[in-house]
Amino acid sequence: MRLPTFRTIAVSALVAGMAIAAPAYAKNPNVGGAPMYATKNIVQNAVKSKDHTTLVAAVKAAGLVDTLQSAGPFTVFAPTNEAFAVLPAGTVDTLLKPENKDKLTKVLTAHVVAGKISGAEMMKKAKAMGGKYEMKTVSGDTLTAEIKKGKLYIMDESGGEAKVTIADVNQSNGVIHVVNKVLLPK
Repeated sequence: MRLPTFRTIAVSALVAGMAIAAPAYAKNPNVGGAPMYATKNIVQNAVKSKDHTTLVAAVKAAGLVDTLQSAGPFTVFAPTNEAFAVLPAGTVDTLLKPENKDKLTKVLTAHVVAGKISGAEMMKKAKAMGGKYEMKTVSGDTLTAEIKKGKLYIMDESGGEAKVTIADVNQSNGVIHVVNKVLLPK
């Protein structure tokens, strides 16, 4: 039997190290065709996503950019452009008008929870609490995490239901969970 050489051991260690490190890169997926970086804040990452241009425009119109760039941490349920598109015709345009800034702020802050809550943590808490986990939003509304057929859903107080399509997009000041519906306050 031939003993491995130093070179063989070094190459094996390097390959093993790369295999262990690879999942670290997968923790923050591409969103809207753009890489999300855990070293950047919520706004810095969101502006790069082609799937969140409506959300970014709304955040700017509501004057929430500085808040979402602050230290946080925040958990943000980020609706896609498609989620905004299924709202009744004219809703987004109306909300983006300066005279509706308060309403827009209320809708947007109903998507934000103080603290950093992972998808796995929401699922664990929902299971421990009989299938539902309630979270208080920055707007004062309640969102409820629920597991359906192994998938994470977020319910708003108005009876709306959004599926988490991409969970755990880590940010320097929190986490984003991409959702397929706009959550509405009561």
